[in-house]
Amino acid sequence: MKTLVLLFSVLTFTAMAQSTSIFDYSFVDIDGETVSLKQFQGKKILFVNVASKCGFTGQYAALQELHEQFSEGLILIGFPCDQFGGQEPGSEKEIKEFCQKRYGVTFLMASKIDVKGENQHPIYQWLTQKNHNGVEDSEVAWNFSKYLVNGKGKYIGHFGSKVKPLSVKITNSLD
Repeated sequence: MKTLVLLFSVLTFTAMAQSTSIFDYSFVDIDGETVSLKQFQGKKILFVNVASKCGFTGQYAALQELHEQFSEGLILIGFPCDQFGGQEPGSEKEIKEFCQKRYGVTFLMASKIDVKGENQHPIYQWLTQKNHNGVEDSEVAWNFSKYLVNGKGKYIGHFGSKVKPLSVKITNSLD
């Protein structure tokens, strides 16, 4: 019996040690400032890997509209990524200028990161790995993949590139 209790204690401790909250992470924004996700507790967060020269780039307009419609309870963060067909070749300054001039983007933008592979950003490790998010494993297959987390840091789901930002799949998850 003591062995069973000890084994249970070790397993519980190991699981707790591996368990992290999305709010434990931070990133560098497009202006070079460190942003802690902890400040967004209580709000849903939509993470989107974005690119300026993609067939889905027009989604910036809908993302901005989503940001404006749900600003009370939603934080939207764009993560520029150049891992899919070289479709985000610009510098942070060029990306920011493009987004603001072309789409009027006012939502939070990160500096350029990797969303998959060897140099995958820790936030995307959490979003794509069940052992971190507690729900599912997924893969960022292309630009404009979307991940939603609730205000308590619980993973809600993954929406592929073809799911439009204002689709009922996403907006129903925001109510």
